[in-house]
Amino acid sequence: MAHEFLVKDIAFQAGLSIATVDRVLNGRNGVRKQTELRVRAAIRELEKQQAGVEIQGRKFGIDVIMEAPDRFTDAVRDAFESESATFLPTVFRCRFHFAETIRPQEIVQLLDRIRLRGTDGVVLKAPDVPDICAAVARLEQTGIPVVTLVTDLPNAPRTAYAGADNRVAGETAAYLIGERFSGRPANVLVTLSSSRFRGEEEREIGFRRTLREHYPSIGIVEVSEGLGRDAATGALAAQALSANPGINAVYSIGGGNRAVLAAFSAAGLTCAVFVSHDLDAANLDLLKRRQIHFVLHHDLKTDVRTAFRAIMRRRNAVAASAMPALSAVEVITPYNIPPHAV
Repeated sequence: MAHEFLVKDIAFQAGLSIATVDRVLNGRNGVRKQTELRVRAAIRELEKQQAGVEIQGRKFGIDVIMEAPDRFTDAVRDAFESESATFLPTVFRCRFHFAETIRPQEIVQLLDRIRLRGTDGVVLKAPDVPDICAAVARLEQTGIPVVTLVTDLPNAPRTAYAGADNRVAGETAAYLIGERFSGRPANVLVTLSSSRFRGEEEREIGFRRTLREHYPSIGIVEVSEGLGRDAATGALAAQALSANPGINAVYSIGGGNRAVLAAFSAAGLTCAVFVSHDLDAANLDLLKRRQIHFVLHHDLKTDVRTAFRAIMRRRNAVAASAMPALSAVEVITPYNIPPHAV
């Protein structure tokens, strides 16, 4: 298996022992096909990271762990790979651990394996549950910085949070919907991927509080645990619309927007205003088609830069400084789509 990398670097990227990687590279017996595929994938990732890098500076190997739908993790991967090039000669080598669904205990086990194996830092999007917070504490006690991404773990001793102010995002959604109805009664379907994520909870809190204070004639019907997946989210939306045919607006906190729109169509109902999060490929298409009306967006590249700098600061690679501000929440319409997203 041709390659130009140290065995230890391939082992780090693949999450395998040096001995296992050595057996794969030398074609020895007793290696599972899945293990061989992991090694090949690690080499491809290293080749992609190495491409175009002429100046070698300090290297950081970090682990990025996320439970999120593929459409979001694809955008996150693109942001990490794009921003890595802007930090040269410092090199960030990212190993991605992405899953659409993963049990909290599996995340704990992964965090503990990474702690024992070693890493320069962890970037984490995970549910806010005690076992995960405890695993983060073990990493930090070992001297491994943990940066939470887009959803925080405020009860864990993480190094930093990189993302937007989720309460402000929820308040903004309430304003957009409230002003649309100008004091007239309305009912909003609020969809969460899961109540376990602190960021989604913060968005909902901000949304409910603003409606209660400024738009009391607007009601809320909430569905949760669709995990941002179309099939599950669509089924929950269909049930909500059947039981509450007066729903005429959507605040999509957790995704699955195509399925939610399909549920409205199947029920013969009209959505007067649809507010969603994140300018990923699916939402960009829906926005251009005017099937959704507003996307609350924050720049993932800004979040990645925050994460990189936090890790560098903990590793004494940059001078200590104040943490950058939270990412700005942008209201994107069909008329102000950022050029890089078109």
